[in-house]
Amino acid sequence: MGNSYAGQLRTTRFEEVLHNSIEASLRSNTVVPRPVFSQLYLEAEQPPLHNVCVYVCLHLYACMCARLCVCVCSGRVENEEEEDGSESNSPPIPYQMKPPPEGCCTTDGFCQAGRDLRLSSLASEPLNVAPGFLLVGAKSPSAPDTLLVCAVDRRFLPDERGRNALLGFSGNCMGCEEKGFRYFTEFSNHINLKLSTQPKKQKHLKYHLYKDSQGQLVRGAAICWKGLGNTSRGKCTVFRVPYEIMNEGMLIVFQEEMILYIMYFACTSRSIPHPRHTIHDSVLLVLAGTFNAGPPKKRHKGWSPESSAVKTPSSSTSSSLTNGTKPGHGSLPQLSGKVCDVQVSSLLQSCYQNSQALPRVYQHYGPSPIQPLSVEMQILLTVYYLVQLGPDQVPLIQDLEQIFMRSWRESHLREIRQYQQPQPGLSLPQAPSTLPGLPQAQALTPSQLPWLAQLAASSCGEGVVVLEEKASMALGLAGTFTRLMEGRLAQTNYVVIICTAKGQETESCVVVTGKHQCRTLVEGMFSPSDSLREISQQLSSGMTQELSAFCNSLGPGKITADLHSCQFTTAGKYSQESTGDSSPRDRQTDRATQYCVEWREVRPIQLAVARKLLSHVCAIADSSTQNLDLGSFDRVHFLICVPPSEVTFQQTVLHLWNSGVLQQLGLEQECLSQREAEHYVVKMDQEARARIDDLIQEAHMNSNTLYILVHDHAHWDISRCVGPYSASGGDPSGGLVDNLLNSLQIRDATNILTLHVTSFPFALQTQHTRISPYNEIHWPSASNNDMDLYHEKTRYFGVSELLDSTRSGSGLPLLRYDSSFESMASVLEERFPKLHSAVIRTQVLVQHYCVALMAVSGRHGSGGRSIHKHTSVETLEIVQSLLSSAQRCPTHHGHMVLLRIPSLALAGWAHQRLAWVRQRLGMGERFEIILGNPSQVEWVWQKETDWVPRTYLELEALPCILILSGAYPLGESLPRSLKYCDLRVISSSYLQRTSLEEELGLAAYLMRVESQGSQPHSHIPGPGSDLSESDRDKLSSTNKEEEEGGENGERWTPQPLRPFSDSSAAATLHLRTTPPEPHHSSPCPNPNPPNPSDTQRWPSKSTSSESSSTLPPSPLQSCSWARGVSRPPSVLLPRALYDIITACDGSGLPRCTSFLPHLSVAWASSFRPLLSKMMTCTEQSLYYRQWTIPRPCHMDSSNRPTEGRTDNFHPRRLLLSGPPQVGKTGAYLQFLGILSRMLIRLMEVDIYDEEDINTSDQLECVQYHPACAPWPITDTLRGMPFDYTIHNPKYEDISTVYCPDYYPNTDGNPRRKEDVYLRRRTARIKLSKYAAYNTYHHCEQCHQYTGFNPGYQMYESLLHAFTFSHLLLGEEIQLYFIIPKSKQHHFSFSQPGGQLESMRLPLTSDWNPDCIKSPIFTPTTGRHEHGLFNLYHAMDGAAHLHILVIKEYEMAVYKKYWPNHIMLVLPTVFNGAGIGAAHFLIKELSYHNLKLERRHRLEGGEPPADVWPFIIVSDDSCVMWNAVDLDSHSTSGPVERNVSLKQVLQHMESCPDLTQYGLCGIRKWGGRSPGQGKGGGARHEEPFSRGHLHDFLLLNVDLTQDVQYNENRFMCDDVDFTLRAHSAGLLICRFNNFSVMKKQIAIGGYRTFIIKTKITDVPTSIQPSQYICAPDSQHPFLATPAQLLLEKYLQHTSQRLFPLSARNYTHPILSVDCYLNLGPEVTVCFVSSRPHSVNISTAELLFSGLLLCFCDSFVTPGFLKKFHFLKGAILCVICADRSSLRQTVVRLELEDEWRFRLSDEFQTANAKEDRPLFFLTGKHI
Repeated sequence: MGNSYAGQLRTTRFEEVLHNSIEASLRSNTVVPRPVFSQLYLEAEQPPLHNVCVYVCLHLYACMCARLCVCVCSGRVENEEEEDGSESNSPPIPYQMKPPPEGCCTTDGFCQAGRDLRLSSLASEPLNVAPGFLLVGAKSPSAPDTLLVCAVDRRFLPDERGRNALLGFSGNCMGCEEKGFRYFTEFSNHINLKLSTQPKKQKHLKYHLYKDSQGQLVRGAAICWKGLGNTSRGKCTVFRVPYEIMNEGMLIVFQEEMILYIMYFACTSRSIPHPRHTIHDSVLLVLAGTFNAGPPKKRHKGWSPESSAVKTPSSSTSSSLTNGTKPGHGSLPQLSGKVCDVQVSSLLQSCYQNSQALPRVYQHYGPSPIQPLSVEMQILLTVYYLVQLGPDQVPLIQDLEQIFMRSWRESHLREIRQYQQPQPGLSLPQAPSTLPGLPQAQALTPSQLPWLAQLAASSCGEGVVVLEEKASMALGLAGTFTRLMEGRLAQTNYVVIICTAKGQETESCVVVTGKHQCRTLVEGMFSPSDSLREISQQLSSGMTQELSAFCNSLGPGKITADLHSCQFTTAGKYSQESTGDSSPRDRQTDRATQYCVEWREVRPIQLAVARKLLSHVCAIADSSTQNLDLGSFDRVHFLICVPPSEVTFQQTVLHLWNSGVLQQLGLEQECLSQREAEHYVVKMDQEARARIDDLIQEAHMNSNTLYILVHDHAHWDISRCVGPYSASGGDPSGGLVDNLLNSLQIRDATNILTLHVTSFPFALQTQHTRISPYNEIHWPSASNNDMDLYHEKTRYFGVSELLDSTRSGSGLPLLRYDSSFESMASVLEERFPKLHSAVIRTQVLVQHYCVALMAVSGRHGSGGRSIHKHTSVETLEIVQSLLSSAQRCPTHHGHMVLLRIPSLALAGWAHQRLAWVRQRLGMGERFEIILGNPSQVEWVWQKETDWVPRTYLELEALPCILILSGAYPLGESLPRSLKYCDLRVISSSYLQRTSLEEELGLAAYLMRVESQGSQPHSHIPGPGSDLSESDRDKLSSTNKEEEEGGENGERWTPQPLRPFSDSSAAATLHLRTTPPEPHHSSPCPNPNPPNPSDTQRWPSKSTSSESSSTLPPSPLQSCSWARGVSRPPSVLLPRALYDIITACDGSGLPRCTSFLPHLSVAWASSFRPLLSKMMTCTEQSLYYRQWTIPRPCHMDSSNRPTEGRTDNFHPRRLLLSGPPQVGKTGAYLQFLGILSRMLIRLMEVDIYDEEDINTSDQLECVQYHPACAPWPITDTLRGMPFDYTIHNPKYEDISTVYCPDYYPNTDGNPRRKEDVYLRRRTARIKLSKYAAYNTYHHCEQCHQYTGFNPGYQMYESLLHAFTFSHLLLGEEIQLYFIIPKSKQHHFSFSQPGGQLESMRLPLTSDWNPDCIKSPIFTPTTGRHEHGLFNLYHAMDGAAHLHILVIKEYEMAVYKKYWPNHIMLVLPTVFNGAGIGAAHFLIKELSYHNLKLERRHRLEGGEPPADVWPFIIVSDDSCVMWNAVDLDSHSTSGPVERNVSLKQVLQHMESCPDLTQYGLCGIRKWGGRSPGQGKGGGARHEEPFSRGHLHDFLLLNVDLTQDVQYNENRFMCDDVDFTLRAHSAGLLICRFNNFSVMKKQIAIGGYRTFIIKTKITDVPTSIQPSQYICAPDSQHPFLATPAQLLLEKYLQHTSQRLFPLSARNYTHPILSVDCYLNLGPEVTVCFVSSRPHSVNISTAELLFSGLLLCFCDSFVTPGFLKKFHFLKGAILCVICADRSSLRQTVVRLELEDEWRFRLSDEFQTANAKEDRPLFFLTGKHI
């Protein structure tokens, strides 16, 4: 702050001048502070702790020759009691308190109302805290030892990280309970704080208060007003200072608001001969300062971001911003001296911050809050960590953070045991659990820290030096720089400076002087994209010429001369030299031009994953959130988004074209070629915007189409779009995904479903993720034995298997590093400190390959074996394998070598140089060199041929070196012939889990599991040799990345290879010119296929190589590529990454899994557990969702939850994750196909399609009505005979009703058991637009009808009681109506909101074309989700009254699913009743309501008979209605068409003389046309008939008032009611031109009966014979209604009860006034005992039995004597009790003709309290 001058500082006035200067500069309007320090002179004494500015002058000598990287850190001893919380260092502003009102209390600790506020007094008192308020403790200056209890609105208090506190105040007094204090000044006066300074809530509200386990109010954690910077010293700032000779020195100003933690990383030359050595390099200073994290205060007028004279380099700024550091509001502190620019970093500072930021759960636990690690302990642990690092190891912030956490957990193990189990220790350099010289429970003091740290450092010699400085940190830094320039730190890697000045907080600095460590740490500050920019800048500036010259000077003369002419070129410009004969050979042309694809089926596991995706989509549709209505879609459309890689794009198009998905979706007409298939795949570049916009417009116009937006490789671009077009600078694709896929149009489109597909989902699983954890689909893991469930014949070989190969101990591991390469690269890095390590490593790598090519070529003058020392063994073996494999194979099959060089400029240079060397050595036709550039459409291809490969998969068996460039792989799949994956150029900027696993994923492999069961890596030879002969039979295949064969169901397999079976492969790529595969062998490259005998002579698997070597070389032996496809590729890594990946933590996982998952996310807290090896993918997802947060550059950072919610998930977004190269593309393509089939399936329903039963050709065909008659003629209908026979196939298992005109077939129909009714014949019928729907249908038109519209919430329904009396029940019946407010107009109330009086009924004369007059009653049970209660479409929008009749215990669930439906709740006593009770109450309620409505009209002076007397009783499974099209002229008969229910009902209600009909209905639909059918043609051709009616009735409650449903019946109550209604003389009519379709619903319904014992509630197998027992006998009672037991018993045992009646149609059983099902073997003849009833003639009938069930007074002895019985006929009398049974026998004089025995009396197996039924049997004399 201001200029610096040397001299002595007068201690007097220093503090005053400093404060006044700061205050004046902050208040002034000018930008630059006034140079008030010119009046002060520096002196040695240390200023006081608070409100000081340390003034440091570092005289740097001119002998430093390398880069210095400094990160400044300091700590402070916590002293919460003494800090005042003031945010300004200005002098106190005088403040005069407002005098209190007269008579008010002014005693300390009491409010002005005289109530006690002290914590000691209110600790045990019950306190009333308003919602949203927290208890806090305030301190008064007049009573510093007393805390005053206050209640403050939580919105005005900061969270545990010191953020999110609103400006202002809102508080309540806890003494007098006065509320509404809006200003802290007013509140402080009320609680008598008696302040002499301006009242501030930050200064006087000190602590949180909470209740402990004993219920006492105690003090908790301090309120974090200043944020984490109050304890962790703020943010990190990096200063890049070009170093020259500085006579004036360099000034670093430390302000109290910028107390600095410092960590210095110095990269200097250790061989400093003399202090006067000239400085020619720059110094990189990393200053971690605490800047104000909040908005600037009002007085900070001069705090301007533009005021800083410090510049920020673009490459470094983006790196630091990626790490989450933000510059504070205002300029950085000004530096005097040679200061150039500033760079920002936050690694060490964040580690210290997070390690001191305790979560709130720990702060409020126990009587004393848990404390974080002290600053002293952190410093000591840092020293221990540095000491245990090896000389070549680099400190990792992740390791240090875990050490801090482990130490903290162990020190607070008891307190945190119930929250979090201690994690096992890290198997990496870490601090010991018990520090030597310090007891574990004893706190570390500042005085102990230096000598303990020196004691720890003494064990490593000069590697770590600890310096103690008593005066100031500035002197310690000066001493360190002096030592550095004098060469005394030549063997030192780290210098730790500890400053423990008396009266000050403890400060520390770590200066890194090791060159290797410094280079790695500096480059690690760059992101991969920043590193590529830095490399391009170095190449373009010519900085690499010295390195090239040095490397060219190495080696013997001929090599140097040959390689000297090739230099680095500028990025993006590559010369493609073609000298000599560059035309390809014929065998390569044939191989390249004859590729074709053969489609095969997908693997079982891919199909399983596709079904998982489908089930998740169905779960979204089935949820109550109404976010997806699958029933409204009739087709599927899709668009696959891939990264901007032409290779990935082409391979996705190829997979799509060959997958058959386009044919399954019906798009084959629109897509006639592979070129047209590109319309369904889009690269996420700027051209994608138009494609996405087109899709959004199509989705808007086609609401019946479901659009699937597949976002493949979803982890690629997760950056946030900051404007309408994010590509307005920098990366042209950055933020494009956010801008397109997260747009409001896609989010709000209800017919667009987004599917993210990725191998690395970690960055998408944060606290602000858009994807619900329930919408994640994870690939089944082989470690959990999931593969056995899918009968998978493949084994995945990925990262974990690569690591296992390093521990197996058998053969060379697949994952290795090259020590020779590392040594040479290390020497060059030390020699060229200014160059990026990737430049140096690429130079060395290409040099090794060039030398290896020369050594293998064997040309004269190549240097012989002396040349081998200029390359490594690993590189030499790679080149030998590449050249020898193609040379030995007759068809010249070979391997692929992958060189991963992320920098496009370096990759282009490497390609040019390798190609030039290949040409000079004459190897132009032995192997290819290909440069893969994701951004270019065409590759740099060496062959001059018409064929140009579109995908890397087409390079199968081609010997080549593929140089893969790009910052990250973009989903390109690699062929099976990949043998070596060279990743030696990957730098330390890839130290995130996603980046590391993505690079290793290039080597992922899918292997076939052979019957031998050997482990794939247990027999793998070394990288430089081919497979042994014992491995020739092991076949495998790979489907590389999401895009390879297994991904989409395809298999890239050359013809010589044996492909997978149909269950494990999807496509086969083969060469037309290659021969077919040999019999039962490994892929053979023999041009002529051998015969079986030749094949059998080949050496077997057990044949040794020695014995087989005597045989003639076979094609299989000579083709190493054919043998090599059974092994995964070998991977070469840098040594540093190898050490990180192969090291494991305590849980057994690699250390890299605990790294930050992605650069765009940050850890939410250091207080997190480690990932466990036992965690599933789902548990890992939940782990990252809890412990990671997106940085501001992350696209999910803007996805904040709305108020009142904890998440903001997108309801139609799915995430499919699986390891790389495992087959995800094939899975989601298969998902598209089965989703399309399911949508077609959803548009169809299973309709019962059965022929009528009990039909007969003997019926007389009489035409009573014309076929085209619209309505029946009453007189004609009365003249038609009533058909007693039941024809509905659902009653195939019941007793036939005797009809004189019906004679059953002699052969008889096969009878089904009752429990087989669900397997009745059905047909798949597409839903019409007039269908009824269940709760899963959520179209926009139905929202208001079903009540899911926001205007129709469930709480808007009211419960109304309705009471009426009935003679049969002998008591009043009380029913309840649930009536939504939107339906109250259908009812009459005594007053608005008063007592329910009646249900409004229309008049007979009323007519409205948009209204249905008859109320619709639908009894239902157990079908709250599946019942078809949505009649909106069926009614075609017509107004109607629909009432659901439900049981009392199901009221809540039906109300939940159908909030806008009227419900009639049956009384509690009918909870266990059957369908008869529902029908009985519906009818009786309707008749009672009819009388009420007539009374109302009579009271109004109108005729009562005009009230509409009809109701509709409908089954809950009626789905569609049909009408016979009388105008159609079809040769097969009349044609039916779908019509609306509105049309059916209005037609029936318009029938003339309808009030004369007692009961009307329609027929059941059948698959045959109405004019067809066995014996049913005449009946169907007759438009009207009389007979039994089922499922859909139009009931006249007026005419049927004397005919009631039997309230006790469970089965066949409609048959019983129809027979009694007909016998009562009522006119029954069935409209045969209408039919109803019934949907098969396997859930719920009144036919679902559970019979169980009273001993247990578990249903058990109980025989029908156990349903009854002898009275007063010991028998296990059943918890089932007695009526149900009786009906079931009679159904199953009637053939034994009535032996003469079995299969005896001419001698039926006489059933009086009641129809009961006696089983299909028995025929029942129904007669009514009522006077004037209509019965069939029985004069000539001899009955085989008599059934009297609950006989009333109409049954008399004289009535029974009209009937005649066979000798031995059986009588069965059923009554409610034994007394009634005896009275009935006596009253009817049954003993005159029937013989009874005492053993013939039975009862149902019910306990006495359950009121069993009794029956008596007898035999006719």
